[in-house]
Amino acid sequence: MNQKNAQYYISNLGLEPHPEGGFYKQTFISDMVTHTEQDKERRLYTSIYFLLRSQDVSHLHRLQSDELWYYHGGSSLTVHIIDEKGDYKEVNLGLQLDQGEVPQILVPKHSIFGSSVKDKNTFSLVGCMVSPGFEFEDFELFTQEELLQEYPQHEEVIRKLAYKKK
Repeated sequence: MNQKNAQYYISNLGLEPHPEGGFYKQTFISDMVTHTEQDKERRLYTSIYFLLRSQDVSHLHRLQSDELWYYHGGSSLTVHIIDEKGDYKEVNLGLQLDQGEVPQILVPKHSIFGSSVKDKNTFSLVGCMVSPGFEFEDFELFTQEELLQEYPQHEEVIRKLAYKKK
């Protein structure tokens, strides 16, 4: 079987750079509408392809909606999560179940999260579905300084995945 590289999927799926890092393309938007906790009107769900290369990270950010992640291909992807209580965990998204990977995960709304690829010179291709649907106004991106003030106990992951203040 011919192993495809990241550029193959970026080109053939029409992926574009994402503000949090990596590449994405919106694939589905629900025709149905719902309301958020803040009574904002949102699509019931939205879905994207998301690709992250080894040399990239998905910077720590927060959404106001739940996000389901589905593994599609490449290397496994580590999703780093700081939940609303301030507890940290990482989940490996992939198909090596005997090594603790899982093919899908839920990142709960209001969690701070990002992702990285452990293996060098590779990539991970996943799908992400957000419900209620994603809107950039519900997207918060953090700097290291902001997160270190609130979560100094998670300094290692924050320095790895959060933007440095410019």
